[in-house]
Amino acid sequence: MSQPTDPDRAYLRAIDERTRSLLAEATPDPSPFDGAPAALADDVERGVEGVAERLRAVVQHLHAHPETAFREHDSATLLHQELTRHGLDARLGVHGVETSVRAEIGSANRGPTIAVLAEYDALPEIGHACGHNVIAAAGLGAFLALASVADRLPGRVVFLGTPAEEGHSGKEVMARHGAFDDVDAAIMVHPYGYDLADQVWLGRRLLTITFTGVEAHASAQPFMGRNALDAANLAYQGIGLLRQQLPPSDRVHTNLTEGGQSPNIIPGRAVLKLYARSQQPATLRDLSARLEDVARGAALMTGTGVELQWDEHPPSLPIRTNTALTGRWVAAQQRRGRAPLPLGVVSETLAASTDFGNVSYRVPGIHPLIRIAEPATALHTRAFAEAARSAAAEQGALDGAVGLALTALDYLTDPLLRAAVHEEFEDQGGAIDVPSYFA
Repeated sequence: MSQPTDPDRAYLRAIDERTRSLLAEATPDPSPFDGAPAALADDVERGVEGVAERLRAVVQHLHAHPETAFREHDSATLLHQELTRHGLDARLGVHGVETSVRAEIGSANRGPTIAVLAEYDALPEIGHACGHNVIAAAGLGAFLALASVADRLPGRVVFLGTPAEEGHSGKEVMARHGAFDDVDAAIMVHPYGYDLADQVWLGRRLLTITFTGVEAHASAQPFMGRNALDAANLAYQGIGLLRQQLPPSDRVHTNLTEGGQSPNIIPGRAVLKLYARSQQPATLRDLSARLEDVARGAALMTGTGVELQWDEHPPSLPIRTNTALTGRWVAAQQRRGRAPLPLGVVSETLAASTDFGNVSYRVPGIHPLIRIAEPATALHTRAFAEAARSAAAEQGALDGAVGLALTALDYLTDPLLRAAVHEEFEDQGGAIDVPSYFA
């Protein structure tokens, strides 16, 4: 039996060499805004340090008890208990998702509202290989630290535990149930192999293509059949040929999930499932239309019927990063001895998707990355799962908590920063109606 060939790592080595070259030249972009008063910022940072042991425990507990999308009952309960342990009024199962969590501090009557988001779902089989346990601890720590100065906040902070990011769109489900209706900005942090102020995240849609043909005896009367597998094969090839004319950032991944059972029967049903990804909402919409044309063309060539089912789970838009908020994240991380790198240092081809993109088209937001692993350690691998329970992961949760807390504090207390945040958001096109965007 022959074995698959090992993929050549030359391209990854080239990316790594380019990244190292850029790292030597890159410097974090300074923020032009003053942010929060120094004494208040110091108190918030001390607030994170005051709950450090609890945050480390959260990192380890979640890692040891991974739960997949919409099944995060133990994880959500843990966060709820940590919030109530500190005397905060927290709710489980809000905004249409049973495993979500919400808590609030401050008053919207005194000023703006910013949300701190926490993910905690894991991947099947390999657990927290995306480090959502670190995300949860960082978001929790930021909220607890801000709660310690709640009486001095000129506004409100909302903690949102957002389940089901992996392969789903839990934030979009919650958004459609009002999670962000009373929120002015939203922030979260994701673990990675680098400290990055910003990185490309692609929008993603799921398409199921079902071809329906006519079954027939493959030898005696093949001419009486209409072969659904042929249609799926043509669509698969058409998608492959389409890639040559797509923007470099576009991605299409396809699996044949049904294609007949017996070789002597012309298949009457075949199913393709695919992900479509792109860097802008408009280009994702264009890619969607072109994929539909390929599917319909394959059906026409084979005389089969075709059904297109988009978005079994709500689509994820690419992230729209707010640079004014990002500058304050960078300033906060510099306090912790980190130097988050600007966009473009790490190759934009190393791009995935997240449902935070949908949030960032509703309100201004940031989704920076914090280093907990070696640069070559890819997300969604067993190696990253190991990193997500390391001492570096615990430190990433603490530094991430400080970064989120101080960024939120700056937003609430610095009116010039806040004005710049919302001016930038409007200049980028303002809010869009996410549910109807692909209709």
